[in-house]
Amino acid sequence: MGENIEFQIPNNLRELRDRMGSILWVIVALALILAAYTMLYTVEAQSQGVVLRFGKYIKTVDPGLRVKFPFGIDRVSHVQVKRQLKQEFGFATRGGANPSQFNPSQTERTYERSMVTGDLNAATVEWIVQYRVRDPQLFLFKVREPEDTLRDISESVMRTVVGDRTVDEVITIGRQEIEGEALSQMQQLVDKYELGLSIDQVQLKDVNPPQPVQPSFNEVNQAQQEREQMINVSNGEYNKVVPRARGEAEQKIQSAEGYALKRVNEAEGDVARFNAILAEYIKAPEVTKRRLYLETMEEVMPKLGKKIVIDAEAQQILPLLQLNDQK
Repeated sequence: MGENIEFQIPNNLRELRDRMGSILWVIVALALILAAYTMLYTVEAQSQGVVLRFGKYIKTVDPGLRVKFPFGIDRVSHVQVKRQLKQEFGFATRGGANPSQFNPSQTERTYERSMVTGDLNAATVEWIVQYRVRDPQLFLFKVREPEDTLRDISESVMRTVVGDRTVDEVITIGRQEIEGEALSQMQQLVDKYELGLSIDQVQLKDVNPPQPVQPSFNEVNQAQQEREQMINVSNGEYNKVVPRARGEAEQKIQSAEGYALKRVNEAEGDVARFNAILAEYIKAPEVTKRRLYLETMEEVMPKLGKKIVIDAEAQQILPLLQLNDQK
């Protein structure tokens, strides 16, 4: 009986050892599979991966298939750095995936868009901020809730910029300047607080006076538009009449200058002619007198009517010839 017991115990130990060996190999295989599974990870094309080792930042990796320490030693946070995000102020577009895209409270949205301009007028301003994650490490670890901080920065900056301008500038002519100034100031504060964000665009949407005074404001705008239209019409008439008058005046001035030049040239010609006659007269006075007399009579006689030749002592005048009919 005792011999049988001594023979069976070694067999049980051998079976137990074989079973433990099989279980150990299974555990090793599972550990290897789990290690391989937890070591490999993929960073998507529009993202970057932030690697943490026991909670401490190690590095930032680009998209692709990557390897890390297994079993939770390394953890990876994926941050979309190429996707453009946006925040809406004063209104809400439903369906957005970004939790900070708009304020869920209608009352808070009303407060967001209610502002006072530099000339102490009220205005409702709705705007959009478009941004990207520029530095994943700063975005994840430097500031708690960086996107909520961005909302506070955006509202503060917009109220400052709007408060420096009149209501007419905010609603009409100053929109582009406000957008540029707000973007610049927001980016400065984002960099100062190290949020790890890049502001791409600030866009004003609906900018209007408050609802109770909007009809009056529309009347004022209509009056200003009519005033501008009348000014444009007047400028058009001015641009049409004044150049024509200037052209006519220039034409008359040129005509007068031409006439004056003509008279001067004629006078200078007459002077030259007179001087030439004078020189001949000085050379032969009697001959020149006779020639001038004859030339003058030759010029004057054809202009007379009937021609009658009489003697100084004649008592009766008789027509001699019909000289007017002769050519």
